[in-house]
Amino acid sequence: MTNPGPLIVQSDKTVLLEVDHPQAEEARRAIAPFAELERSPEHVHTYRLTPLGLWNARAAGHDAEQVVDTLLTYSRYAVPHGLLVDLAETMARYGRLRLDKHPVHGLVLTSTDRAVFEEVIRSKRIAGMLGERLDDAPGSEGTVAVHPSERGNLKQALLKLGWPAEDHAGYVDGEAHPIALVEDGWALRDYQKQAADSFWHGGSGVVVLPCGAGKTIVGAAAMAHARATTLILVTNTVSARQWKHELVKRTTLTEDEIGEYSGARKEIRPVTIATYQVLTTRRKGAYTHLELLDARDWGLVVYDEVHLLPAPIFRMTADLQARRRIGLTATLIREDGREGDVFSLIGPKRFDAPWKDIEAQGWIAPADCVEVRVTLPEGERLAYATADADERYRLASSTFAKTRVAERLVRQHAGEPTLVIGQYLDQLDELGEHLGAPVIKGETTVREREKLFEAFRQGEIDLLVVSKVANFSIDLPEAAVAIQVSGSFGSRQEEAQRLGRLLRPKRDGRTARFYTIVSRDTVDADFAQNRQRFLAEQGYAYRIVDAGDIPD
Repeated sequence: MTNPGPLIVQSDKTVLLEVDHPQAEEARRAIAPFAELERSPEHVHTYRLTPLGLWNARAAGHDAEQVVDTLLTYSRYAVPHGLLVDLAETMARYGRLRLDKHPVHGLVLTSTDRAVFEEVIRSKRIAGMLGERLDDAPGSEGTVAVHPSERGNLKQALLKLGWPAEDHAGYVDGEAHPIALVEDGWALRDYQKQAADSFWHGGSGVVVLPCGAGKTIVGAAAMAHARATTLILVTNTVSARQWKHELVKRTTLTEDEIGEYSGARKEIRPVTIATYQVLTTRRKGAYTHLELLDARDWGLVVYDEVHLLPAPIFRMTADLQARRRIGLTATLIREDGREGDVFSLIGPKRFDAPWKDIEAQGWIAPADCVEVRVTLPEGERLAYATADADERYRLASSTFAKTRVAERLVRQHAGEPTLVIGQYLDQLDELGEHLGAPVIKGETTVREREKLFEAFRQGEIDLLVVSKVANFSIDLPEAAVAIQVSGSFGSRQEEAQRLGRLLRPKRDGRTARFYTIVSRDTVDADFAQNRQRFLAEQGYAYRIVDAGDIPD
């Protein structure tokens, strides 16, 4: 007897979701905490059960019994017994090792499983990170001292060994500094409060919320919990200044208490906002600004857009394990595959709200996603066919056929605040010229960017052509239409961020429009399908139309 549910759970750890099933949305939400979306064509989406996904779920308070029950509830056929056993055993690996404080030795690694303990302490991966064997912790099957400076490196190494450690060693309070929220005409939304509370309970970790759902407010709420000096790491100077504006507006902090540490300014204050770029700047092979990490006794470190952390910041984070840390992001997907480093060094996922749930509550705008397919002209098709692999994507992405479609879409949405987004600078310049619109790219000065963004917010201009500099942490609440002409190959995180530019609720309640112009029969189309996977996981469907159907 089969249960006519929407899932098919297979022994290779894939989970198939029938999109058109009446329970599909309910099942998607139920498996989201522990399953990762891999493919999302029209009718059947494929998820995979991975150790990291299961350990994230375990750290967030989901046990194996709940995961098994979810699969059994929604599966159409009997779930393979071996998979259920493997799932339970994988989740049971989390927490078999613990990092704890010790009154004499400071930091120790303990285990409730003697065999696991003996296995890991003999591993070459962690040679040099451990000190004296103690074996004196009550209820422990093994205890060994850990060099405090190796706390982060040890967690990374143990994750790679398949035995992720649960960190109970606690955190220093840091230098106290009074910070409180000022809820004047606004209030923390329920999910923002849950996110901040979930983080504080764990002491470190990542909060995943849609763009436009108020991640900065969650950061401010975490700061109000900590009431301590705070280091905030952000993607760029424009983002740093937006953070400062929001903190002055939403908290008791004054402008004088908040410093900017960027290419333009080097201010160290009780709350200091630094850009990733300045911290990763090297001179004569050395990172010259890392003294910022020791400039104050920080009580909290906030990582904005944690999915973009450069590799050197991960190394720095290994040294910050005694500090409370919160990562903020719209997606934990990293194109470099370093999700494990986020898990071990920033912390596990503490809170994740599905985009459609936040939309249903009215906190982000509904969005209509449309893929517009163009055909390369005959001459360009031949050039594409004879180009090398590296050049093909550029040729397919920057065809003039896309510029013509963008012109028609801009006319169709005349008067609506519109962003035209692309990757290639010559293409953006061409679009700016044809559309008669300002272009914002990497070489645009911070002052000019801020001036144009503010004019857009105030309705003085309603059309901007932007490069990837506008992907992250740019607050343009009235943007209602985005037209994407090219992107960073198959980047799912970029797709999420670009749609996120539109998701602030509109004053008139209208639906946002997100267009992606794609060259059919090229790698552009292949990459587009990959880019859309994350949004499909969040419940967004792409309509596909032909460029010929867009009216002149």
